[in-house]
Amino acid sequence: MQSISILGSTGSIGLSAVKVIKTFPDKFKIYGLACNSNLSLLSKQISEFKPAVAAIGDKSAAATDFVKKLIKENRETEFLFGNEGIIELASRKTDMVISSISGSAGLRPSIAALDGCKRLALANKETLVMAGDIFTKLTIKKGVELIPVDSEHSAVFSLLSNLKKEEVEQIILTASGGSLKDYPAEDLKDVTPEIALKHPTWNMGSKITIDSATLMNKGLEVIEAHHLFNFSYDNIKAVIHPESIIHSMVETIDGAVYAHMGKTDMVFPILNALTYPAKIKNPFGRIDFTEIGSLNFRKYDSNKFPALDLCYYAGRTGGNMPAVLNGANETAVYSFLEKKIRFTDIIDIVEKTINSIDVINNPDIKDIFESDCEAKNIALSFIKMKQ
Repeated sequence: MQSISILGSTGSIGLSAVKVIKTFPDKFKIYGLACNSNLSLLSKQISEFKPAVAAIGDKSAAATDFVKKLIKENRETEFLFGNEGIIELASRKTDMVISSISGSAGLRPSIAALDGCKRLALANKETLVMAGDIFTKLTIKKGVELIPVDSEHSAVFSLLSNLKKEEVEQIILTASGGSLKDYPAEDLKDVTPEIALKHPTWNMGSKITIDSATLMNKGLEVIEAHHLFNFSYDNIKAVIHPESIIHSMVETIDGAVYAHMGKTDMVFPILNALTYPAKIKNPFGRIDFTEIGSLNFRKYDSNKFPALDLCYYAGRTGGNMPAVLNGANETAVYSFLEKKIRFTDIIDIVEKTINSIDVINNPDIKDIFESDCEAKNIALSFIKMKQ
């Protein structure tokens, strides 16, 4: 029986993780649950799974009648509050931590998790985007097994496990193209959040859905893949695959291409992270190729969607630049969701922010957090200019 903590248990990844754990109660037990402010859903999870610890990121929630009642009704559960509480839960000893807190807020808990868990199932891509060199060295130093949960990286992880690195020519990450892949370029400036949030194949949170629409998400995944698999950026490619059936591919030096295919449901990469290297039969469904009919591929349009090229630039530059890129993007995306800027302003603001901050080579973790903060402040200044 493996003990598991889920950081971000009320988000889309967290809910899929809960579904997997609930399906195999003889194999997994929830030790800890953490969320920011979705107290209603957290309450239901606590009632069902009786975790030893529950952490609530919203510190002010501790004083509410709802939480006071929740604590009273669940005396066997220890409650922690604020970011410090989530970090404390992350550091507790467990077999596995699933790190799925959205955005840069997930970096500190991911680092803390290395102090207590044996295996880290990483769904927070910002951990490796912002601090890839630092974090991967820490996982080796602390002897923690790092398993990717992003569907694309889970696919590559599975494919590479059967190959020697010297046999691999390139990694090919697939992208659905997002909600706007067929949208006329001249109309992108008028896209509303409601339009951009209609993802054609995946059910995800709002921030990552907008990132998918700009192709920023795929760019962040390129940086993540670079750190996870230690491949040069020259050997990591991206291709638009609208059906999202092939989650990624690996090309070997002899020209053969190996594809990892599966349903568009995050339960599969989560289950893989929980059970690796074993495979277990599950009830989550199978692909019917006769229903799919065909699989299509196309190049991404860098003029229409420049985010991916910008990510390659930040990744190759290295140092603090990926953290700057990520911080500016987070700020711009949330401003778009609040209808403060246009869709086309998002990447413009990110690029201007990158050009406004000096490169720090070989940054430490303090430099990373300071660059993230600086990028967000500078991005906000550009946003104000557009209002």
